[in-house]
Amino acid sequence: MNTLKKYLKRYFITAMSAMAQGLFASLLIGTIFKALGMIPHLEVLAEIGGFAQAVAGPAMAAAIAFALKCDPLVVFSAAAVGYAANSIGGAGGPLAVFFIAIIAAELGQLVSKKTKVDIIVTPFVTLLVGGLLSVFVAPAIGTLVGYVSTFIGWAATQAPLITGLAVSVVMGIALTLPISSAAICAGLVLTGSALAQGSSEGLAIAGGAAVAGCCAQMVGFAVISYRDNGVGGLLSQGIGTSMLQMPNIIKKPVIWLPPIVASAVTGPLATCVFGMKMYGAAINSGMGTCGLLGPIGIVLGWLDPANGYTGEVGVKDWLGLVLICFILPALVSYLVYLPMRKLGFIKDGDMKLEK
Repeated sequence: MNTLKKYLKRYFITAMSAMAQGLFASLLIGTIFKALGMIPHLEVLAEIGGFAQAVAGPAMAAAIAFALKCDPLVVFSAAAVGYAANSIGGAGGPLAVFFIAIIAAELGQLVSKKTKVDIIVTPFVTLLVGGLLSVFVAPAIGTLVGYVSTFIGWAATQAPLITGLAVSVVMGIALTLPISSAAICAGLVLTGSALAQGSSEGLAIAGGAAVAGCCAQMVGFAVISYRDNGVGGLLSQGIGTSMLQMPNIIKKPVIWLPPIVASAVTGPLATCVFGMKMYGAAINSGMGTCGLLGPIGIVLGWLDPANGYTGEVGVKDWLGLVLICFILPALVSYLVYLPMRKLGFIKDGDMKLEK
């Protein structure tokens, strides 16, 4: 059992979190640069953003290998593996990179520094394994992700209330758990962006619900734990991560209820009332209010015609964005928290953050 926990932590927490950081440092920041490049006389920023987006695969794979504490030659070789897996994987590129980079890095590490010609053997093994898996396995992963994404998109258009509720709650919980909701959203292509293969209006709706759920967790915990943590805790959770509450959740799971209820409320409102859709990078769907990147992704999707958003952005859209991402998560979480506190289910110190 301890061995299983060790490997689950290594691959689905450490590696997945690193993958999300690789995506952030390439695709996500590149998207922001491209948006800034729309400002007159700043066109060069759009060009820089394009370069950053182009290396998303190598950035993810190198980040994974680095997080797994692989030797330098394995990390550097993983970049080529990431490029291959992301390119051949199509709609499932990020997910293909995740699995293939892990396998290639682990096998490359097995031979690293074991021979006198390490500079040849280690990159050769890493790239051979990763390259073969990319050619023969990545397309299947891409096809599978395409099916899953198509189903999510179909469900979002056929039953936006149920889909909004499910996606919002599940992605919100994933954001607070020590796994990467951003990587999951990227892997499932939760965006309607025309830049994403297999995109659809339904995936844009699901992406909006994911933003709602993630924002609800971060803003919700930030507000209801203010009594325990003050302004520092408000900021560290509100624009940092609600994952900081995991030690407290393990001790007392009931404290998780207010943000989960907030996710369950804001998700359907996002899909059915305000029509909030994600046309920015899919990774933004799983970022919540971390650096305000969830709302920023929504706005960037509106601004760049290349993303495929064709609607008119009006007062309702901006009002929905503010309500769904900030005001309602705080309000709903607090309204659920108050009676729980009065009834003794939540007490002072239950959500105190470790220093």
